[in-house]
Amino acid sequence: MFIPYSRQNIQNDDISAVCAALEDDIITCGKRVDEFEHALCEYIGVKFAVVMNSATSALHAGYLALGLSQNDEIITSPITFAATANTAIMCGADVRWAGVDEYSGNIDISSIQSLINPRTKIIVPVDFGGLSVDMDEILSLAKKHNLLVLDDASHALGSTYKGVKVGKKANASVFSFHAIKPITTLEGGALLTDDEQIAKKARLIRSHGISKKELWDSDISVLGYNYRLSDVACALGLSQLKKLDSFIAKREQIALYYDSELCKEPFNDLLDIIKIPNNLTSSRHLYPIKLAPHLRAHKAEIFTKLQKAGIGAQVHYKPSYEFSFYRQKYGTINIPSAKNFYESELSLPCHQLMSQEDANFIISTLKSVLTQFKDKF
Repeated sequence: MFIPYSRQNIQNDDISAVCAALEDDIITCGKRVDEFEHALCEYIGVKFAVVMNSATSALHAGYLALGLSQNDEIITSPITFAATANTAIMCGADVRWAGVDEYSGNIDISSIQSLINPRTKIIVPVDFGGLSVDMDEILSLAKKHNLLVLDDASHALGSTYKGVKVGKKANASVFSFHAIKPITTLEGGALLTDDEQIAKKARLIRSHGISKKELWDSDISVLGYNYRLSDVACALGLSQLKKLDSFIAKREQIALYYDSELCKEPFNDLLDIIKIPNNLTSSRHLYPIKLAPHLRAHKAEIFTKLQKAGIGAQVHYKPSYEFSFYRQKYGTINIPSAKNFYESELSLPCHQLMSQEDANFIISTLKSVLTQFKDKF
């Protein structure tokens, strides 16, 4: 038995939806793209959704639609998938990394102010694991300095912030539909916004910058790309979206069981967990634990033992500035809060295909593995 940290849940109705789309004459740039975008708007409560072939594409298009260009800077978290920074570099901009809140793994908002300078264009928070950042505070800071906010909500489809769906508050937000996310289009992502001009620009970028006056007469007004998502993928996404809340409920059930067990002996001396505040809900894309300081030197060994026991633990994330590309570009960067979080974090399996027996097995195995290191200082 091997339990991955996340896994897609493809059911018979999803397969039927995909097969129906395959039987249509038009299998890309068709009606199902519009239907999926409309459903996303209804779910999040925004006016515009632009689906794309990945969240990476959506980030890139989002940056460009917000006007990011040569000599601009973004401020973001180093605890994120590399695409958050990579796509800003693709626009000719530079990246400044803020500190990390060592409790939640989200951006440390108090560290952003000192990074703001005349080149700063966009603040890019990341909702780590599905837990929303304090968006009101970020928006207030952005407004004070006349900056834009692009929320990398790749982990957070279905999460809420003060009773509002994540994706509603920022100038634009990006979601991911990769296979390991709570719902999937195999690969895929979307940019959501209430700003018509941002949506219009993103649509142009998604499809080569082409706008059509007539079927035979088109113009290319901006440099664009092929970031389109097919009707077949959108058919799967539309089917999956109808089940998102039930998928999250199952993940929440597993997460709450972990919460209850990991607060007991011997875990309370070996690790910390991230409790979701009462005014937030999480998609539970990840269930992170943080090893106690005396165990961090043994993290690789703990990880290997869990894997060999059949638990697909994972690590999220190596700070982006530590990749060789960024070391070559910016030199050595040291952000202690990011380093501490990275050295402590492990993600446990938490997804809708898990059973209670799976969760029991993970807790008992984690206890067995960690207690082997309890007295190693």
